[in-house]
Amino acid sequence: MRLESRFRWLPTPFRSLLLFVVWLLLNNSVSPGHLVLATLFAFFIPIITFPFREPQPLIIKPGLAIKQLLLVLYDIVTANVQVALLILGPVKKLRPAFVKVPLDLSHEMPITILASTVSLTPGTVSAEVYPIPESLPEGEEPTQRYLLIHVLDLADEQELINTIKKRYEAPLKEIFQC
Repeated sequence: MRLESRFRWLPTPFRSLLLFVVWLLLNNSVSPGHLVLATLFAFFIPIITFPFREPQPLIIKPGLAIKQLLLVLYDIVTANVQVALLILGPVKKLRPAFVKVPLDLSHEMPITILASTVSLTPGTVSAEVYPIPESLPEGEEPTQRYLLIHVLDLADEQELINTIKKRYEAPLKEIFQC
C-alpha cells in the first residue's frame, strides 16, 4: 500500500497527536527530551505501521456518531435498570434465547461496533458474526451475514431484530456510508 502524497509525512494525524500526548502523559514530563521523543514517535510510528493497516471506512457524519454514542449510553443505563428488575424477580419468568439478526452492514469495523454495542447493553451479548468470509471457499462471498445474539429475556424475536436494525445498525450505515 503506497501512501498518498498529502499523507506521506503524517498518514494518520489523529493517531500521531494521540501518540504525542500519551507519551508525554506516561512520562509525566514536558522536558525538551520528552518533547523530541514524543515528536519522533508521533511521526515515525504511523509511517512505519501504515503498510500493515487495512483500510477502514471513514466517519462521514461525526454529528450523528456523537448522537449515536449518547443514545447507546442512555440505552446502557436503562437496560441496567431493566436487567436488575428481571434478576430480582422470579427466575422462572426469564425467557433466554439466541436470536439471529441479519446484517446489512458489509465492512468489519461497523459490524464490530454493532456487536460491541449489543454486548455493552445489559441483557444481550453478541455471540458470533457468521459466515466468516475466511471460512468460505476461495473467491466465494457471503450472501448474507448474521449477528448471533444471546438475550436474557426475549418477548418477541422480530421486535428485537427490528429494534437492533433500526436503533443501532441503520445509524451505523449512515455514519460510515456503507
